[in-house]
Order: sequence, then C-alpha cells, then structure tokens
Amino acid sequence: MSTFVLIHGGGDVGWSWHLVEAELRARGHDVLAPDLPGDDESKTLADYADAVVEAVGDKQDLVVVGHSFGAFTAPLVADRLPVDVLVLLAGMIPSPGESPDEWWANTGYQSAVAEQAKRDGGLTGSADPFVSFYHDVPRALAEEAMSKERDHPSTAASAAPWPLDAWPNVPTRFVLCSDDRFFPPDFFRRLVPERLGIVPDEIPGGHCVALSRPREVADLLASYAATASATRIEQ
Repeated sequence: MSTFVLIHGGGDVGWSWHLVEAELRARGHDVLAPDLPGDDESKTLADYADAVVEAVGDKQDLVVVGHSFGAFTAPLVADRLPVDVLVLLAGMIPSPGESPDEWWANTGYQSAVAEQAKRDGGLTGSADPFVSFYHDVPRALAEEAMSKERDHPSTAASAAPWPLDAWPNVPTRFVLCSDDRFFPPDFFRRLVPERLGIVPDEIPGGHCVALSRPREVADLLASYAATASATRIEQ
C-alpha cells in the first residue's frame, strides 16, 4: 500500500481532502493531509515544503499530490523525498525561477478565462465562489469549506522565484477537471504539454473536485499508485 501526501491549495486546509482521505483509507492506504502554514506573511514556499516533509517523517512508498497552488509545493517535496509518483490536480505548474505572482501573466491565464467565459455566459471567472469554485459541491459542504479559509499563500511565498532549477526526476501525472470554472480545461490542455511534456488525464468535476467527486479522485490516485508500485517492484 502507498502513503498519499495530499497538499491543499491556496486559502485552504488539509480538511479539503477529508473525503478523498476516507476513500483512500478504505482502500488500505495511509494518508497525510497537513495544514500548510497560514496567516503568516513571512512564510515561503520552502517553509511549506518543510511542513510537508516534517509531516511525512520516515514514511515510504509516497504519492505526493498537489492541488491548485499546492503544485508549487509538491515538486519541492518530491525533490527532497523518495517519491513514487507526483500528481498535480488542477495544479499551477511552475517553471524554474518563476514566482507564483508571475505565473498568471506568463501562462496566459486571463485570456483563457475570458475565452471560456464567452462560451459559458460568464460562469467561468465569476466573483461568486459558489459559481466559480463550488458549483458542483453540495451547498452545506461548500459553506463549511469556505468557513475554513485562511490567508494562504503568504505575500513572501507568492513573490519569491520557484527555487528548483528543473522539474524533479519523478514520474509525474496531471489531472484536469473538465468542468473547472477557475482553471479552464482548454488552458491546461495547452499548458500541461508545454510545461511537463505529458498529456493530462481528465476527470469530471469543478475546481474543488476533491469535495464534489472524492471517490473518482481516489480511484484515479489509487491507479497511479498501483502503476508506480508495480514499476518499483520490477526495478
């Protein structure tokens, strides 16, 4: 069995993974979903990675998953620990030396949002979080998620260049959400091959798919772990 290390996105907490965690534990896996440091403007991406590494300790057979902004932290963890597979779920794929603040303009994000908003009548990019983020999450669950929001990432983490010189030498998978109204699917269909040289896998659901479709997310993550485990045994 694998140990899944689930890294939350911006403004979030480890709780955002709790339904996926339950699904993975039901399949016999170990799961860690740490809260990254929030409400502290001095914390950096390195501090976020430190928090994850400390939570992992000496656990092995690691599958590291970064959601959304968590994709800036997940590769840093994979660069420091023996990781079987690195997974980005609707993740902001960083380039060496690029800060999170620069990412939006560098990737053409705003143009992609505008293009999809024209097609869906302005649902994409809506200022209403129940429309743009939680449109397929049960209302009570969405309200609970919003009640847990924090100031994360910090100004320091967003402004500093991503510190790796290259992507870690770890098998990497990308999962895009085909109903995402925050990161348009076509945006990632272009960006993932450009930045990672792979074709993304697709799953139905919006940006907060770990809350709206936890079983489907767990099934996909477990399949990645099984493939990685079989490869490790063969080697």
